[in-house]
Amino acid sequence: MSLVSDRVGGKVALISGAARGMGASHAQVLAAHGASVVIADLLEDEGRALAEKINAEFNDGTDRDVALFVHLDVTDYESWTAAVSAAVERFGTLDVLVNNAGIFTRGSVEDADVDEWRRTIEIDLTGNFLGMKAAVPAMKAAGGSIINISSIAGLVGFKNRAAYAAAKWGVQGLTKTSAMDLGPYNIRVNSVHPGSVKTPMTAGLKRGFGQIPLGRDAETQEISDLIVFLASDESSFMTGANLAIDGGETAGNNLRQDA
Repeated sequence: MSLVSDRVGGKVALISGAARGMGASHAQVLAAHGASVVIADLLEDEGRALAEKINAEFNDGTDRDVALFVHLDVTDYESWTAAVSAAVERFGTLDVLVNNAGIFTRGSVEDADVDEWRRTIEIDLTGNFLGMKAAVPAMKAAGGSIINISSIAGLVGFKNRAAYAAAKWGVQGLTKTSAMDLGPYNIRVNSVHPGSVKTPMTAGLKRGFGQIPLGRDAETQEISDLIVFLASDESSFMTGANLAIDGGETAGNNLRQDA
């Protein structure tokens, strides 16, 4: 991948869960469109390797780094404040927060493990809250864009996914109320709701695509292209939106056949 545009040129983006999967794609695509990126994750080896790769590709022939790895535990507020401080110290500002980190767990209210429920809510929902809380002071002066990665499980019910769906619906609620709370600071807050995407987290799932009108799952870059739009000034009048990017999966019942 090479530098594509300057759609987010001069912007600094902090992405949680960015060492691999969708987060890694978001970091690479944002860098390809001119942003400096902070790769925040628990996976140190993968995160540092990705930062080195991005720097090698996008430092425009200079010694100026465009990517930084920071260790981040999204359930720990002090870890978040340290990540934000590192971003501002290295790049001078923070313009974009992508709350991407998340886990996936199974189980209904009848059979879900209680500890897994708590862990899912802590990472998938509370992690977003803590990231926003840590980022807002750095964004207040000049405004910015917060992008919360939810799921189509945050738009419709998902069988046997009690904790995951509850967390992802919570992300939508947190996004909408924060859009109102932070609008006076010109901080925009939107949620993205991917459907089936090819990532390491979904690699082991057995699934068909009959419910998806486009008949396939998404490439990570297709999601990342939406992230670039929301991070850029092209979306300057968008806040409080929940954007499905799912091949039409939540449009209706694609499996129903005419009688």
